[in-house]
Amino acid sequence: MIKKLFLIGAFSVPFTFSAQETSKQPKISIIPSVGYAWRTARLPNGISNEERDYIKGLKSGLNIDISAYYHLKGTVAIGLKYSNYSASSDGRISVIDEFGNIYAGDLNTKDNITFFGPSVMISNFNESTKHKIFLDMALGVISYTTKTGTVKGTGSNLGAEINFAYQYEVSKNFLIGPKFGLSGGTLNKMKFNGVTYDFADDEKEGLSRVSLSAAATFRF
Repeated sequence: MIKKLFLIGAFSVPFTFSAQETSKQPKISIIPSVGYAWRTARLPNGISNEERDYIKGLKSGLNIDISAYYHLKGTVAIGLKYSNYSASSDGRISVIDEFGNIYAGDLNTKDNITFFGPSVMISNFNESTKHKIFLDMALGVISYTTKTGTVKGTGSNLGAEINFAYQYEVSKNFLIGPKFGLSGGTLNKMKFNGVTYDFADDEKEGLSRVSLSAAATFRF
């Protein structure tokens, strides 16, 4: 009887340990995404059609971001988020001076909007279902860089990001799915070639955008 008990104990210990390992959930999630975004700020009033078309080229572009989270107990995780929006536009713009003279030239503008800050995520990643969802919210610094020819403008302010995503669990360590995002921020002033310009209320630079991306999650 004693020998039988030893045999049962010897075989039962590994299986008990294996079950505990299987139930252990990853603590780290890395979530990169790539997609497209659209800036929501209205076009300025009183501009020509060619200027309007030129600016429209800057109102949509590539949107990438990456987040890193540490999962606490339950559904909450804390971490950091970085995002980047980039767009460019080419066109020929005509300008009339105070004497009625018309000047035309080819222009190229490149825009970049970046965000970086701490983030909180709520998810069902630790549940047994294959269908995962998460909501994350971040508050940090949003920065804007625009360059047209030799003129470079920069500015930064407080910004925020909110993302909602559905993900399918391909494996315990890999998930993938669509993500919808909102980014917000406004600049009251900017530097152009080192000179600071304060904007009037109707001239503030709106940096808000909506995005649609494909997001992957790597869990460790």
